Amino acid sequence: MILIVDDRPENILPLKKILELHNFKTDTAESGEEALKKVLKTTYSVIILDVQMPGMDGFEVAEAIAGFGKARDTPIIFLSAVNKEKKFITKGYTSGGIDYLTKPVDPDILLLKVKTFYRLFEQQQELKAIQESLRNEIDIRQHAQEELAARMDELRFILESLPQIAFTIRTDGRIEYVNKHWFQYATHAQAFPETHPDDPTYAQWNEHFLQGVEFSGEARLKQLDSDDYRYYLLKIIPVLQNGGIVRWVGTFTDIHQQKIANELLEHKVDLRTKELVDKNSELETTNHELQQFAWVVSHDLKEPLRKIQTFSNLIKEKYLTGNDEAISYLDRSISSSARMSRLISDLLDYSRLSVTAHFQPTDLNALIEELLADFDETIREKKANIRKDPLPVVPTIPSQIRQVFQNLISNALKFSRPDVAPVIDIRCETINQKDVNSPLSPDGPYCRITIADNGIGFDEKFLDRIFVIFQRLNNINAYEGTGIGLAIAKKIMDKHNGLISARSSENQGSEFIIILPFVQEQALATIKTDL
Repeated sequence: MILIVDDRPENILPLKKILELHNFKTDTAESGEEALKKVLKTTYSVIILDVQMPGMDGFEVAEAIAGFGKARDTPIIFLSAVNKEKKFITKGYTSGGIDYLTKPVDPDILLLKVKTFYRLFEQQQELKAIQESLRNEIDIRQHAQEELAARMDELRFILESLPQIAFTIRTDGRIEYVNKHWFQYATHAQAFPETHPDDPTYAQWNEHFLQGVEFSGEARLKQLDSDDYRYYLLKIIPVLQNGGIVRWVGTFTDIHQQKIANELLEHKVDLRTKELVDKNSELETTNHELQQFAWVVSHDLKEPLRKIQTFSNLIKEKYLTGNDEAISYLDRSISSSARMSRLISDLLDYSRLSVTAHFQPTDLNALIEELLADFDETIREKKANIRKDPLPVVPTIPSQIRQVFQNLISNALKFSRPDVAPVIDIRCETINQKDVNSPLSPDGPYCRITIADNGIGFDEKFLDRIFVIFQRLNNINAYEGTGIGLAIAKKIMDKHNGLISARSSENQGSEFIIILPFVQEQALATIKTDL
C-alpha cells in the first residue's frame, strides 16, 4: 500500500487516481500528524510526502518516520512546488527521503519511480523474511548440534561404563568411538579386533551394514596379551533419526564361559544319547526275548492246566456219580484251572501290545458285525437287543482294536442285571477335539464311539481303577474275569493316539466312550515309507 501525504486534497486526488489505475492500493493523510499515526498502525511500501505543510512539514515527518523501527526502511518520495533550491533538496535526502521531485511532476516519471521503489521495498521485505528464516534455521541447527553433542557425550559415558567392549560406527563404515575394553583385543581404534580365521563374522556384518539391518553373531577374538581366542557375542544395531540411520552402536559381550559350558553339556548329551540308544537296543532285544519266553511259558503253563481240566472231568463223570460233595469240590477245581488258563491268555495278550504293528484302514462296521456273530450264542441266550450306528473306516491296528470292542461288548453282555434283557447301544459321532465332552463337528478330526448298556453299572468314584490291570469292582464268584480286559483296552487306545473313558451309576447301566483319530501320523509315515 502507498501512503500519499498532502495538506491539499486537490493534490492528493490526481495522484491517487493515477496509482489506482495501475493497481496500487493507496491511503491518504492531510497532515504530518495524521501520517505519523497511520505509519504506526500500517506498513506502507512507499510514502509520497509533500514538503510544505502547516504544522509538521515533510522534513520533520520523514525524520520522525526514520525513528520508527517498523517504518525505518520505507521509501519516501518528497514532492515540493516551492522548495526547489539545492539546500532543500539536500535536506530532503538527509532527513530520510529516497527521492526529491519538484512540481509540476511528470506522472509517468512519478509512476516509474513508485514502481521501482515499490519493487525494491517488496524485495527488501522478502530478503528480510529470508534472513529471519535463515537466522531461525541457524538457531535450530545450532541447538540440534548442541543437543546432539550432549547426547553423544551421554552415549560415550554410557558406553565407557559398560563391562562389554563397546563402539560406534559412522554411516560411512568407519569406527567413530571405542571404549577402554577395546584395546584388550585391538592395537588402535580404527580396526576391528582380530578374529579366528574360521569365523565369517565380519563378512556377515558387512552384508547387514549394506542392507541397513541389525546384526548379531558369535566371534572368537584374539587376546593381545596371550594370543588366546575367547568367544564373544557381537551385536550391532542402527541408530535411527528422522527415518534414517545416523550411526551404528555395537558391543562385544564375553560368552566364553557359557560357550565352553554349552559345548561340555552338548558332549554329555551326545554321550547320554548314545547310551540311551544302546540301552533301547538292549531293551528291544530283551523285550523280544521276553515275548518269546511268554509264548513258551504260556504253552507250558496251559498244557498241565488242560490235563487237570480233562482228568478232573473224567473223574467226575466216571467215579463220582452220586457223590455231590466230591463233585462240588471237583467243579471248583475245574473252575479255578479254567480261570487260570484265561489269566495266562490275558497276560499274554497284554504283553503282546508292545510289539510294533502297522496301521491300516479298518472298517469298524465289518469288525463289529464279526464280533456280534462271535457272541451270537450269548446274545440269543440273554435275549440281548443291540442297536448300532453306521461306523467309519479309520486307520487302526485291526487285531488290537478288535480286542477293545470285544472286551467292551463282552462286558456289556456279562454285567447285565438279573432277569433284565441286556440292551446295548453303539453310537458314533464326529467331534473336533480328543475329549469325551467335545461338541459335535461334521468336519472334525476325531470320531467318538459310545457303547452304552443297561447293566449293573458302577460307582464313578472307581473310574480310575477300572483301567488298571488286575483291578476288579465285582465279586469274582458272581462275575468271571481276570481284571485285565479294560487295562488292555486302555493300552491299545493309547497306542492308537486315542482315548477311552466311561460314565456310569450303580444299577443304571454304563457308557464306555472311545475316541479315535481319522488320520494317524504313524499310518502316514508307513504309507510314505512304502511309496
